[in-house]
Amino acid sequence: MTTDATQARVTREVLGDWLARQGCRDVRLGELTQPDAGYSGRTVFVDASWTASDGARRHEELVVRVQSPDQQLFVAPDALRQAAVMRGLAGQPGVPVPRIWFTEADPAVLGAPFYVMERVHGRIPGDVPSWHVRGWTVELTPEQRSTLHDNGLAALVALHQVDWRAGLGFLAPDGAGTALDRYLAQLERWYDWCGPSRRFGPEILDAGMAHVLGYRPDDPGEVVVWGDARPGNICFADDLSVAALFDWETATIGPAGIDLGWWLMFERFLCEAQGKSRLDGVPGREGTITRYRELGGVPVPDIDYYELLAGVVMTLISSRLADVLVDTGRVTPEIAAIYPNRAVRLVGESLARITGS
Repeated sequence: MTTDATQARVTREVLGDWLARQGCRDVRLGELTQPDAGYSGRTVFVDASWTASDGARRHEELVVRVQSPDQQLFVAPDALRQAAVMRGLAGQPGVPVPRIWFTEADPAVLGAPFYVMERVHGRIPGDVPSWHVRGWTVELTPEQRSTLHDNGLAALVALHQVDWRAGLGFLAPDGAGTALDRYLAQLERWYDWCGPSRRFGPEILDAGMAHVLGYRPDDPGEVVVWGDARPGNICFADDLSVAALFDWETATIGPAGIDLGWWLMFERFLCEAQGKSRLDGVPGREGTITRYRELGGVPVPDIDYYELLAGVVMTLISSRLADVLVDTGRVTPEIAAIYPNRAVRLVGESLARITGS
């Protein structure tokens, strides 16, 4: 039987040999550590040193992100696309991302495609439990939390100002119509693919999906959409500046409202939907919309629509996640159902706000 220690040793040997084939000489790797985090890939931390092609000796803390070969949340997982996004964003003002060192498309090396990036140190607001309830964020002063939130929103604003045609054009969805039309066409395909998982509040979810398809705004916006814009994907330095933005799996080109709606919906998911209050210093829904504009964000007149859209996407993700958690034996079906049930309730609330019913 293969033990975790044996697997780590084999992975370390394979990774060392692979780095040598990338042109790294005299490779030295420390012990591998693997956090129990993430559902669409495997993460490995390792300290490494090597001699580069120019003769310089490098000492780096590396993160290896391996695409999961199965148990996916999305139709077409693509770790190398995430790496390409971060490479395309490298050096963009106000949008710090980890440096991508290497990529590998051949699944024969580690069982699936993967990329190697620098390890960025800092603190990340938690999702479970919510950063509004527990963790390092509750120890901050209200002023510090306001600074943290503003810095995160400012990074989102900076992302939306990036010229995506210079190196990020591959993010634009295929098809006809506006970027929003093409985004929704992809969402329809994903919605159908998620059919077996759509067991949680199916009538509400169907109504939400029908609304976002049938009442789409006339929004010609085309910016880099993060796709998972939220504090929990931001690494903050000790001074609460943004050290890095993570998780580009659902990045695309579309209206800025997709990201702002997701930020708003996810904060509701972590706070009000659990019967909690925002921490002092963290703005609520209207305050967040105002701060986004004050920090230079584009106007989003149809924010109710985009928040509903985010709720539909969140319900699909959490429904698929429920299946993954149960299939892998991590939690019971009762525990797994908490997340999609909470998300679909938010869809219902957003529908009620829009329709007045």
